[in-house]
Amino acid sequence: MWAALREFGRDLPGEVRVVVVCSEGRAFSAGLDVGGGQDSPSASAAGSGSAPGPAGQAPLLAQLATAEPQWAEQRIAEFQEAFSWLRRPDLITVAAVQGYAIGAGFQLALACDLRVLADDAQLCMAEVKLGLVPDLGGTKRIVELVGYARALEICATGRRVSAAEAERIGLANLVVGRAELDAAVADLTAAILSANRDAVVEIKALLAGAAGRSFAEQEAAERAAQLRRIRDLAGIGE
Repeated sequence: MWAALREFGRDLPGEVRVVVVCSEGRAFSAGLDVGGGQDSPSASAAGSGSAPGPAGQAPLLAQLATAEPQWAEQRIAEFQEAFSWLRRPDLITVAAVQGYAIGAGFQLALACDLRVLADDAQLCMAEVKLGLVPDLGGTKRIVELVGYARALEICATGRRVSAAEAERIGLANLVVGRAELDAAVADLTAAILSANRDAVVEIKALLAGAAGRSFAEQEAAERAAQLRRIRDLAGIGE
């Protein structure tokens, strides 16, 4: 599934403007299957099948622990690539979340630009309970959304965040009843698609880069973006 997500992002046609990440069943995602992924060049040292590896670790964790560091980092990078394309500047991505979004599942929702939650959603950054850290881009995005102190509390305790709290603290753009989730996402995507694509792309770039710019730098970026839009609308763009 990690490979499928990565390849989906790589093969996505350029005319696609909006991607909705959703799931079937009771939960959005229960997170990483730490028992899978036995393909290390040193897998025989890491253990195989479902047997625990060193120090009682699940097979995937034991595999990463005993593999060559360069290979292990590349393996984690491949996991990250399954999510990182969702931040592409030419796309608006929406997570439609119902039920549990745990660990990697929570980070998958965070990788999207927007999140619509059913009222039964439960978010949890559970990596700390395995002695691990979130490593799929979630640490940056959660700080951007809720601030350092709240992000630290959520990640360091591994507690569950309800849909109501997620909306209150800025993790969710919208919370609706479970039966209304699909319709709410359809309305949101329709509103995005009704807008000028190039303007939306420019707006996303301005907002995504705003935190790293001073007011003067942001105003300069706004001027440049606006002139590109004006010239394009006048038919004299590049």
